[in-house]
Amino acid sequence: MSLRTVPITFAEACRFVEQWHRHHRPPRGHKFSIGVARDDVLVGVAVVGRPVARLLDDGLTLEVTRVATDGTRNANSLLFSAAWQAARALGYRRLVTYTQDGESGASLRAAGWRIVASRPPQPGWSRPSRPRVDQGTAGIGRYRWEPSS
Repeated sequence: MSLRTVPITFAEACRFVEQWHRHHRPPRGHKFSIGVARDDVLVGVAVVGRPVARLLDDGLTLEVTRVATDGTRNANSLLFSAAWQAARALGYRRLVTYTQDGESGASLRAAGWRIVASRPPQPGWSRPSRPRVDQGTAGIGRYRWEPSS
């Protein structure tokens, strides 16, 4: 049984993320989403949108904001590769994503991505001028990744 990419709507991607993602809820929006299927069964999704970090939002950069799979081997790597291929085809020049400290990044390395920055733990997104609800990721260091080519 081989894996293949499939078109997917944002609503379908969000439902999959809700069911399978370990620590994040579905994102609020996207530029595009990609599914991966084994036979006719959806086994993973990638959601690609504008960068969360304002300084990266230059009009030529996108961010893989969510990747979720049911654990199917190689699905994550296929999604990261397909996301970069699609972003380039749309004219984008840069694609980023993040892993939390303690995550191996094996699927990213297998897809040809590399660590380009280390982000120290932050207290969270909430500020006095714009309060936010903690999503469970405050105080965790992160690594920013980009495709090698």
